[in-house]
Amino acid sequence: MTEGFVFTPSPRPSVAVAGDARRFPVRRIFCVALNYAEHAREMGKEPGAEPPFYFAKPADAVVKDGATIAFPSLTRNLHHEIELVAALHSGGRDIAPQQALDCVFGYAAGIDLTRRDLQTAARNSGKPWDFSKGFDNSAPIGAIRPAAAIGHPASGRIALSVNGGLRQQGDLSDMIWSLPQIIADISRYVALAPGDLIFTGTPSGVAAMQPGDHAEGEIEGVGSVSVSFAA
Repeated sequence: MTEGFVFTPSPRPSVAVAGDARRFPVRRIFCVALNYAEHAREMGKEPGAEPPFYFAKPADAVVKDGATIAFPSLTRNLHHEIELVAALHSGGRDIAPQQALDCVFGYAAGIDLTRRDLQTAARNSGKPWDFSKGFDNSAPIGAIRPAAAIGHPASGRIALSVNGGLRQQGDLSDMIWSLPQIIADISRYVALAPGDLIFTGTPSGVAAMQPGDHAEGEIEGVGSVSVSFAA
């Protein structure tokens, strides 16, 4: 028995930092839904008709860039969602939008993997989405680039291809709710803290993937992320 614990604790999930041997320790993962107008429409929703809403993934859903993972269980409709990810080095409650970007350490490209069939079934029956969004290996993420080096991107191309074919394409400026608004709003619900990641939404073009597929996303000025599924 490990001293102080009944078993050896799992390692702390972490993400690579570009140009730095140190890693970013992950505390929690928050995600904002339907934050691009065309994606909201393709999901059958009216863009911006409701306040922003959120879901979460466990910290150990993180997958390193370039990994090959098992195709998720219990789904026949696994979707890719390329997203700008903000990594926080400070936080708090009731953060003002004007101070929100002071909390951001840096940015990365991430993919919110979604078991769409499970999500649709849960939504239609009024049940939580947890297992459609927060399953094992559901958050591939590229290296974090510090804001001190790249600033705070509010515009720039965001895109994702599967097996070399373009699926998603948009611009960060297409977000309905800006990152400062998102950070401020989440901090009304919970106290944000160092190590928190925020996935900021995805442009339109989400679609199904199959075993053996390779997905690669990129965000102008931020970086890229890729993940492959075992055949």
